[in-house]
Amino acid sequence: MIFLGGGGEGYGTPQQLLLKYGNRHGLIAGATGTGKTITLQILAEGFSAAGVPVFLSDVKGDLGGLAVPGSPEGKLHDAFMKRAATIGLDLVYDAPPVTFWDLYGEQGHPVRTTVSEMGPLLLSRLMELTEPQEGVINVAFRLADDEQLPLLDLKDLQAMLTFIAENAKAISARYGLVSAESAAAIQRRLLVLENQGGAKMFGEPALALADLMQTDAQGRGRVNILAADKLMQAPRLYATFLLWLLSELFEELPEVGDPDKPKLVFFFDEAHLLFDGAPKGLVDKVEQVARLIRSKGVGVYFITQNPADVPDKILGQLGNRVQHALRAFTGRDQVELTRAAETYRPNPRFDTKDAIREVGTGEAVTSFLEAKGVPGMVERTLIRPPASQIGPIPAETRAAILAASPVKGKYETLIDRDSAYERLRARSEAAAREAAAQDEAKAREKAGSDWKIDRKEIEEFRNARRYDPKGGSSAERPRTTSRSSSSRSDSVGEAFAKSFARQLGTKSGQAVIRGVLGTLFGKK
Repeated sequence: MIFLGGGGEGYGTPQQLLLKYGNRHGLIAGATGTGKTITLQILAEGFSAAGVPVFLSDVKGDLGGLAVPGSPEGKLHDAFMKRAATIGLDLVYDAPPVTFWDLYGEQGHPVRTTVSEMGPLLLSRLMELTEPQEGVINVAFRLADDEQLPLLDLKDLQAMLTFIAENAKAISARYGLVSAESAAAIQRRLLVLENQGGAKMFGEPALALADLMQTDAQGRGRVNILAADKLMQAPRLYATFLLWLLSELFEELPEVGDPDKPKLVFFFDEAHLLFDGAPKGLVDKVEQVARLIRSKGVGVYFITQNPADVPDKILGQLGNRVQHALRAFTGRDQVELTRAAETYRPNPRFDTKDAIREVGTGEAVTSFLEAKGVPGMVERTLIRPPASQIGPIPAETRAAILAASPVKGKYETLIDRDSAYERLRARSEAAAREAAAQDEAKAREKAGSDWKIDRKEIEEFRNARRYDPKGGSSAERPRTTSRSSSSRSDSVGEAFAKSFARQLGTKSGQAVIRGVLGTLFGKK
């Protein structure tokens, strides 16, 4: 079990999360500055100590302290000791094993997936595509499968969209209507995604889920921390990446039934970003994953300001709850506060709604699943101090941890193997070579037919020009030549000149011209 806190006078019984129900999901909620991050830190420490790997995102850059033990010389030490004495905790400073990850590869190991693994639904959500555009993305994936064109990174998807735009008519006949305009619109959305740094998310080597589920030599679960302070500048990219990771866990992990403790615990911070503006199909997918993934041994904990940020179908599945203070300044705030209070099993000793509004920083209203999975009675709780450091760590400390990481060197070098982009380019180049060869063959055939010059025309041309092949001057031609004879001679000369001009630019034409002119000038 994980001890979360207890109480002195005016507080309830000690609050503990039973590991057996750790995969029944949970919620950490409360207004900004009420202690949600510390609660997340405490739960991560507890799961790690029990041998359960953890994945969480560091949206503010202050969870790096999990990698370093707290200090008895820190300014918070006295307050921590006082709180520990009040709730009956023997506080020992310690730190779990930590692995740092970063989508951009700056503050942790690079973490990537492939376009194929992301899938058309999440990609459409990521790029905010319309329904017709989502249909084009689905065609692109189907076509890539049928034509054996692996979609690994964004340039593969761009190449596939270009191919669809150039062959829209033929592809429409086979897969349903697609338009070059829709493909072009998606390519523009891809440019936006690249500008947000999304290109770094796609490629190989892709993240192996086994690397998120490691334990150290002492049997403690590794705490995987995703640096998300920069990633939060592209909130849709952040939410989509975490949802993809959750989906991958659901699809790849085997069924384990009802384990004694989770195989992995996944903390989804800023959970409202997942649901803001999400289409019904996506919300339904999240609800399905949340309902079924617990049988894979994965616990999912949503962190957000207000429980109302989470759809009711999903909220109803979150059995382990820590509710920090909610502020109620407006009528809407009051309604949401009432809704939050109604989701707890009431305690006759106090009014839940009042307690949620009144608890201070470092306090919470809590409820955890008890025997047989029954929700525990709501309690006011003093949250225990963390054993690890609160706040960020220096860059040199992070670098040292990365250097000692068990996955050091595995993901740092990007691999660009043969995929859709390379294969489509090879096809295009082969088609261009074939077209060039056909054009050349036609040109040779045309050149040969153009140089079938009538010898009679050559002879007439020679006579018309009154040229002496031996070099001497011929007699002056009588001026009494008829107009029709002159016109005929001129027309023959014009015909030859035109034929001459057509062929002068070609190598074969130049060779033939040299032969003809040599004959005309009496050269051998």
